Amino acid sequence: MQIQNNGYLSIEQLTEKYLSSPQKADTHETRDGLSFQEILESRSLQGGDGTLKFSRHALGRLNDRNIELSAGQLERLEDGAKKAERKGIRDSLVIVDQLAFIVNVPNQTVVTAMDSTETNENIFTNINGAVII
Repeated sequence: MQIQNNGYLSIEQLTEKYLSSPQKADTHETRDGLSFQEILESRSLQGGDGTLKFSRHALGRLNDRNIELSAGQLERLEDGAKKAERKGIRDSLVIVDQLAFIVNVPNQTVVTAMDSTETNENIFTNINGAVII
């Protein structure tokens, strides 16, 4: 590797600095010591045991909109999905505090998420039921 001494970084130096070592995103830890991103990633891989999964789209929306769920909110979201299942709802709007989630109930998958700033029109499509927690 050729190191330049003119005040500018070479392509090799930039590559080593930004691409060689994995950068860890800024994360906030929960009371359990896990970051919110770690919880979501583990949840997105789970399923089949009654817990909700988060689709790639939903994870992206949560990240883009800086939405972080507390453990209590996540538990209430899962409870809302279970209530929707008991009522035979297939695609449900589940509202937890100021957050709205579209959940595909048979697959136990959160399809998308939004906060109160995105729900100004209060119009939700492609659902056949709603649960307000």
